[in-house]
Amino acid sequence: MRTITQHTFGGPEVLTIVDAPAPRPMPTEVLVRVRAIGLNPLEPRLRAGEFPLLGPPPFVLGWDISGVVEAASQTWRFRPGDEVFGMPLFPRAANGYAEFVAAPALHLAPKPASLSHVEAAALPVAGLTAWQGLVHLGGVTAGDRVLIHGGGGGVGHIAIQIAKALGAHVLTTVSGSKREFAEGLGADEVIDYRTADFTEVAGDIDVVLDTIGGDTASRSLEVLRPGGHLVTAVAEEDTELIAEFEAAGRRFSGIAVDPDPVALRQLVELVEQGRLRVHVQETFPFDRIADAHRLIERGHLRGKIVLTV
Repeated sequence: MRTITQHTFGGPEVLTIVDAPAPRPMPTEVLVRVRAIGLNPLEPRLRAGEFPLLGPPPFVLGWDISGVVEAASQTWRFRPGDEVFGMPLFPRAANGYAEFVAAPALHLAPKPASLSHVEAAALPVAGLTAWQGLVHLGGVTAGDRVLIHGGGGGVGHIAIQIAKALGAHVLTTVSGSKREFAEGLGADEVIDYRTADFTEVAGDIDVVLDTIGGDTASRSLEVLRPGGHLVTAVAEEDTELIAEFEAAGRRFSGIAVDPDPVALRQLVELVEQGRLRVHVQETFPFDRIADAHRLIERGHLRGKIVLTV
């Protein structure tokens, strides 16, 4: 099979396509013939060596996959020919940038018929981050006021739809060019962060879901009601920020997404009900992985980037 590896940290040019043996699934795992691979902002940072989640190279990036079960001899969950998708093994290496992936069957779900492999591959990391942040940590319920920072991005655009499905009143910060996109997803109030200060527009917020970090995360304290909750996907280990929120009587949680078969199936239910759709800004063929990483690093994406196999 072909796989994309790297032997050193560096820019997108270090990503190399090589031939490698197909993995052999262990008991309870399936072998998936990959059709599409979702890319996430974390992956260029790992490629560049910004933090050592996977240790030193060589390694193979990638977690979001959608494809067809090739072999399932030691699990009852799937059969060869089943279409599946998921986020196996995160944060351990899943070796997802490859034509075949061996994955725990428990970390996969049947692909909704209404989603293409490209759309399905874009859903797991972003969808599970949004679900775990809003539902498991944030405890969002009907009538809550929820502010989502970065509502046009991969996690944010899914989070808007999940929060609406939960019955929340949803506010979101986006750049002006994404206003119509966010409104189309169901956002009740869209704040253009380039022309307005969200702390002067939003208020009495029950839950903030932060995908931006930095000053955006810290200033969110100003808009939370007493007892309100900041859930951040990017500043989860900022001890000073944690102390500041706790001293002010607000809650603080960091979300580090993990495989969750129950939540994955709940996302599938929303898709099948027509309450959740995945936006893919652009697809790249397998051999243009470096170009895909360059686009992610430029930022300001609308939804997700996907690699086709």
